[in-house]
Amino acid sequence: MGPMHRKSFVSFALFAAFALGACTSGRADSVHKPVPASNAATAQLLPTDAQALPDFTFDQYHQLLGQLKGTPVVVNLWGSWCGPCRTEAPLFKKAAEQYGNHVQFLGIDILDAKPSARKYMDEFGLTFPSVYDPSGGGDIRNQLGYIGQPDTLFYDASGKLVADRAGVIDEHDLIAGIAMIYPGLTAFGLPPRTPTPSSPSP
Repeated sequence: MGPMHRKSFVSFALFAAFALGACTSGRADSVHKPVPASNAATAQLLPTDAQALPDFTFDQYHQLLGQLKGTPVVVNLWGSWCGPCRTEAPLFKKAAEQYGNHVQFLGIDILDAKPSARKYMDEFGLTFPSVYDPSGGGDIRNQLGYIGQPDTLFYDASGKLVADRAGVIDEHDLIAGIAMIYPGLTAFGLPPRTPTPSSPSP
């Protein structure tokens, strides 16, 4: 597990950024590519089997987002070896069970091996689909502008990136992010924030 780093919720005006632990450091400056228009002639890329873990490129990722236009999408970048990813996995399981009929959840497994990734998904009972970045260097993550993981992105039904989190997310901010892209859910009655451990006195 790597050093502590700053994480931000870009465009997430509801909340101030705060520091938490993650596998590596922060986020690089990047411009997210616009989501392409949906093309009926394009093969459907969303896996129907959560355990399939098909190999995916950055271009395929954006093609998939285009196919999903009309549905809010929550994307989580993870690796089975990543401690903070394991911390937040139960939150994604719970959220997908609660809101999966209205919001599409998608995982992107990076810097990993498929057997380990499938074991991770079994361990945490993740039933929403994930895709696998076979580049060996986290190419999808890198092209999205992140330099660490986990990372979470919130796209509204038009395909616009509304908010993102570089680093581990708590239940409060995960549900708040979903509320921003799913009009049927309000930001009221959010779960309490997970307290940030206080630093020991010098």
